[in-house]
Amino acid sequence: MIVIAATQNKHKIEEIESITKQFGIEIISRKDAGIPDFEIEEDGDTFEYNSEKKAREIMQYSGKTTIADDSGLVVDALSGAPGVYSARFAGVAGDNADEENNKKLLMLMKDLKKDERGAKFVSVITMIYPNGDKIIARGECEGYIINEPRGKGGFGYDPLFVPVGYDKTYAELTSEEKNKISHRSRALSVLKEKLENKI
Repeated sequence: MIVIAATQNKHKIEEIESITKQFGIEIISRKDAGIPDFEIEEDGDTFEYNSEKKAREIMQYSGKTTIADDSGLVVDALSGAPGVYSARFAGVAGDNADEENNKKLLMLMKDLKKDERGAKFVSVITMIYPNGDKIIARGECEGYIINEPRGKGGFGYDPLFVPVGYDKTYAELTSEEKNKISHRSRALSVLKEKLENKI
């Protein structure tokens, strides 16, 4: 089954593909599907809304089954921020966005003790079919935010997030280790179950 990814984030496509290939789903990028590079405004206040909006717009344009992920970091002490604004938390786009977002998060949390640093990564994946059918799957990974970045892997907030039960950040885990526990992996597992029930 070939599905178009609504995201243009190559890291997300790689993560989704590394998990979906075992389910018999091949993910192709918007570019490879011949879809122009237009921006989809993520103007919702939930991961579910933004995920569905992205998938629906690409599906309507292409006429093909589309998958979209909306994900982010939810920090307890910041009333759920950065949340749906995770990618643009510091107001910076482009290559420096991850670094600036991490700097802002560390600054806001600098006076917090470890037991006040609870956080979770959330991923909501929506698959929309040309006939209008849709599947929505949500995954979460609980953990906490450390005081300084560690690790070279991953992207985004990965160097600051330690999942429950681990002493390594997302960025210090191998891709295989991360894919076993990540929010996106858990969302994709839910998606797999829903796909199996649909067949």
